[in-house]
Amino acid sequence: MRCVIARFPFDLTKSGVLESMKGVKPEEVIGASVIVGRRTYPVKQVGQVVTRQDRRDFSAEEVLRAMAQLGFTCRDDSRAAAPTRTLSPVEQASAMLGAPAAV
Repeated sequence: MRCVIARFPFDLTKSGVLESMKGVKPEEVIGASVIVGRRTYPVKQVGQVVTRQDRRDFSAEEVLRAMAQLGFTCRDDSRAAAPTRTLSPVEQASAMLGAPAAV
């Protein structure tokens, strides 16, 4: 499959990605990840190994899109963050004033 990562075209195949990642020790996953074989890798690590580019040259979204199209299981925890509860104006004012002192 032909995909563009960091403005460069790559012809990637699922078997090619599996072969490239063979023997690569996964780093700690913080955020988006890709499951390659039985291991979970950070998406930027996969992008670096597969494209041989510096991690600063491409975005996680580019690699996630390419890996998903190849059929790998991708997880983007940054998008799945729980929505924060918005405070009402009264609750916000109360929080700004501080909690009442316990007697």
